[in-house]
Amino acid sequence: MRAAFALLALATIAGAGPAAGQQAGSAWEGCGERLCYAQNLAPFFARLGESRRDGGEPVRIIQIGDSHTAGDMITNGWREALRERYGQGGRGVLAAGRPYAGYLTWGVTASQTAGWEVNSIFGRGYANYGRPIGISGFSQTARAAGESLGVTADAPEQSFDRIIVCAIREPGAGTVTLRLGFETERWALDAPERTTECRTLDSDYPQLGASLRTEDDRIVTVTSFATMRRQGGVSLSNLGVSGSQLVHQARSTDTVAQVELRTYQPDLLVFAFGTNEGFSQQLTPASFEATLRAQVTRFRQLMGRDVPILLIGAPDANTRNRGLADNFGAPVACAEGWYTPTLLAELRTLQRRVAREMGLAFWDWNAAMGGRCSAHDWRTRDLMRGDHVHFNQAGGARIGRMIFADLERAAGERAPR
Repeated sequence: MRAAFALLALATIAGAGPAAGQQAGSAWEGCGERLCYAQNLAPFFARLGESRRDGGEPVRIIQIGDSHTAGDMITNGWREALRERYGQGGRGVLAAGRPYAGYLTWGVTASQTAGWEVNSIFGRGYANYGRPIGISGFSQTARAAGESLGVTADAPEQSFDRIIVCAIREPGAGTVTLRLGFETERWALDAPERTTECRTLDSDYPQLGASLRTEDDRIVTVTSFATMRRQGGVSLSNLGVSGSQLVHQARSTDTVAQVELRTYQPDLLVFAFGTNEGFSQQLTPASFEATLRAQVTRFRQLMGRDVPILLIGAPDANTRNRGLADNFGAPVACAEGWYTPTLLAELRTLQRRVAREMGLAFWDWNAAMGGRCSAHDWRTRDLMRGDHVHFNQAGGARIGRMIFADLERAAGERAPR
């Protein structure tokens, strides 16, 4: 997506205090103003330090979430701050092609031809017995020759020298050609049984474009497409599905997600859910807790190694529908007829407790905004959209840089002296 990104000064974004009733303290073993249990991120902090000292492979962050993650407003604010301090590590993991209209990919432009069919873990693209899906939340399937998917860097600083494409190998599958600049490779996906395979293609020089093209009319299913740099920097992947809840992650295919996670090898996994759950009229805190624990356990098993996990708690969000807000006790009115759903606070408290008990870190998005009813204030200051739920570019940049600042501060507390 070609757009100028207005950077906000770090000094203007670090001042939001704790939510009402929350005491500020050390974020390392307890809770600071926004960050809790930072000691659980120690391996990630060590990787960041190594990257600044020695270069080597990029530090990789993968965030999985709902429309806040899909929209890339918050993650791009965080990504830009990381890039300024640690360098560009590539755009990271993307869904293949453009799985829906309005698909945002700050820093690169994704493209595809018309002959691809999408399957998704949620929404109109979801098919119960559809094609396999991995960590991107989408897969793309073609059944004709000449269909293509591609990624183009929006500027030279967004260039990359490595692509990784994950696809389904199975009986009767077709052949594709991968292209990275002037480098090409044919990849036959026909196999005796269904498996997932990720193929890496490198270039000796940074490139501005990469693509996949089908060579025949046999079935081809692509589950993710990543652009990387081989040396230095940080990549932050935003893998979100609008409208989804954490429970919908169970619709992704274990065998696909396992291969992808062990190929992409994140140094930090981020879960950012809770907004859609917090507006639900059917969800109970007990069922959300069961889902949260199950998905944390599942992803740990799929990754096959001890990867630090950060839970980002649900932000404040408002509705004019009092009945919708009355989903876990009577809501308290905000300004001008807006209400905060009462379930949001309950789920946020639960997320913090589960983080403590399961050895995760927790970041309090609600506290960063200023607490209950703060969404209306953010909208008044033109940092949120009119729905009082979603952030615009300025608001997203502010939140992303708060996350960056809090993690940097925590890393500094335990940095070698």
